[in-house]
Amino acid sequence: MYETKNDPLEASFAGADDIAELRAGMAALKAKLDAGTIVAARAPLSGAAAPEAKQFVDRYLRHGNAAGIEVKAIDGTADSTGGYAVPQEIDAAIASTLSNISPIRGIANVVTVGSAGYRKLVTSGGITSGWAAEDAARAETATPVFNEIAPPMGDLFANPAATQAMLDDAAFDLEGWLAGEIAQEFARAEGAAFVNGDGVNKPKGFLQVPHTSQVDGVRPFGTIQYLYTGVDGAFPADEPEDLLIDLVQSLRAPYRQGAVFVMNAATLAVIRKMKTTEGQFLWSPGLVTGQPDTLLGYPVVEAGDMPDIGPGTTPIAFGNFNAGYLIAERGETAILRDPFSHKPFVHFYATRRIGGAVANSEAIKLIRFSAS
Repeated sequence: MYETKNDPLEASFAGADDIAELRAGMAALKAKLDAGTIVAARAPLSGAAAPEAKQFVDRYLRHGNAAGIEVKAIDGTADSTGGYAVPQEIDAAIASTLSNISPIRGIANVVTVGSAGYRKLVTSGGITSGWAAEDAARAETATPVFNEIAPPMGDLFANPAATQAMLDDAAFDLEGWLAGEIAQEFARAEGAAFVNGDGVNKPKGFLQVPHTSQVDGVRPFGTIQYLYTGVDGAFPADEPEDLLIDLVQSLRAPYRQGAVFVMNAATLAVIRKMKTTEGQFLWSPGLVTGQPDTLLGYPVVEAGDMPDIGPGTTPIAFGNFNAGYLIAERGETAILRDPFSHKPFVHFYATRRIGGAVANSEAIKLIRFSAS
């Protein structure tokens, strides 16, 4: 009997074959990843673009290749094709910018909806309560009154454009540019609608609902109370700061937690010059970066769409907008690439469905510059 031993040279050749096979498999896998046939399951590194976002930018936005891109309908009530769904990474950048530069969005209650419309029931009056002995009869409680809130909605659109040469430049940050352009145009349009929108295919602004001088519990549901200055188009000559104090105290205590002043820059310039009888300014600057300026201890939100001081205008609002104003929006943006309408520019037609309305009229108060 002879013992047969493996030849070391033959074993080394077998190992080389295994290495070559492994390299071939890795090359095939890399080719599939580059072609987009498969997507890596590993999460992207911090700062790196997600695979679906990179594909959307490189394939569709730069070159117009729509193969494999998710289609979204612009019209929320129909199934017509209106554009392509923006990847979550880009959509989040748009939403983040909107929250930073749209003043009312930053303080209102924002809800995401999946359908074309949104309904919310709000009770007024409430269920009454009372006290009774352990064995005594209980009186019948009152039935609450339900009021339906249906924020008017519409398609907000933007149409930024870039040249094809810009898109062909690999160093051009198309993703960041597009998100910034869309957010800037959206913020400008929605900011105006949340304040002064008429509710026709757009949100209804809080200055467009009925106003009255009646106090809480007396005026109809959906009507906002205003305090008047007593002078048409101006503050009262004597102690004008008292009117601001009355405005704060007209808001019920639960709503004052989280309440803010809303006005434009011209009105704020007038307010900043006001002093108490002791010579102290009513307005206080934020002492820490990111901390808002305050008026009578409450943050001041500057909204350029608020009216200037004038006869019969309501340039100052105070309230808890998180409780008082509702913004309903669909959770995605759709984009349609248009290289044909304005050559050599490529337009990116972006839409987002947004609605808004006053949800609780007791949570917002106004100052009206009128005699009564």
